Amino acid sequence: MPFSSLRRVLLGGLFFSLAASLLPSASALAEQAKTLRIGYQKFNSINILKSSGALEKALAPKGVQVSWHEFAAGPQLLEALSTGAIDLGHAADAPSVFAQAAGKPVVYLAAEQPYPRGIGLVVREQDQLSSVQSLKGQRVATGRGWNAQYLLAVALEQAGLSYQDITPAYVNNAADAVAALQSGSVQAATLWDPFLAAAERQPGLKNLRDGSGLSNNRTFYLSTASFADQHKDLLKTFFGELAKVSQWANAKPGEVAAMLAPQLGISASVLEVASERRNYNAVAITPQIIAEQQKLADTFQGLDLIPRKLQVADSVYPSSVLP
Repeated sequence: MPFSSLRRVLLGGLFFSLAASLLPSASALAEQAKTLRIGYQKFNSINILKSSGALEKALAPKGVQVSWHEFAAGPQLLEALSTGAIDLGHAADAPSVFAQAAGKPVVYLAAEQPYPRGIGLVVREQDQLSSVQSLKGQRVATGRGWNAQYLLAVALEQAGLSYQDITPAYVNNAADAVAALQSGSVQAATLWDPFLAAAERQPGLKNLRDGSGLSNNRTFYLSTASFADQHKDLLKTFFGELAKVSQWANAKPGEVAAMLAPQLGISASVLEVASERRNYNAVAITPQIIAEQQKLADTFQGLDLIPRKLQVADSVYPSSVLP
């Protein structure tokens, strides 16, 4: 090859190498164009974060967009997470255990503080059911894998009854549970906030038993191990912004209610009640929290609602993604 041609090749290669070093890699461009897909349910810390717009502002300089996906309950959200339809979301304690039992590839990232008054067993006053013992032989509307289903199981046990002493009427969402109760086709319904707070305000309905002393009713933040492994910085940003909005929400329950009421179609006065009895702060998964979840899993297995023994610790993400 003539020297002039060789020089052009070498200079061309040098220019290409230099240009490549100055341009973002394909993986970096993919990261810049990424959309963080978040699943949420009505009235929770992620819902509040969505309404604040803070996460979008924090991620915009990194070239990451955010898309929000609403779900009626935890089981549906965790199904979407396990199939890759979303990257991150939250669910209560019971749905999280049922997801693990079903072999779904989801992992615990963090938990919220206890929220025992956010679940309850609601009855009609006209049926004159005055205690959990009076549920014996009655039909109870609940959902498979609901946090309030766990409350039902342990409340019956505390009352000297078993799950077999009631007839569960399985429904898919809280609205169906309330409708079944109001129609008289069931004598009790298991609910969670804000639907519980709304039911407590309805004439003729009362909360027979909440979770106090029976269930800490924690919310968990979940993802998949593969996503967490690749996007720890993204998750730290998410939890950093979540911490800020949670601190505000804990201090200003009335403002939270006013902000969410138009979105949810639920009275601000109802939402304020639910917000006042909740602590939104996310915390790391501790051995105590794992033990709580293990008891829940063992309870459902004892009822033959989970087919095999689970080790909850196996689904806890091994490193912290909290800031």
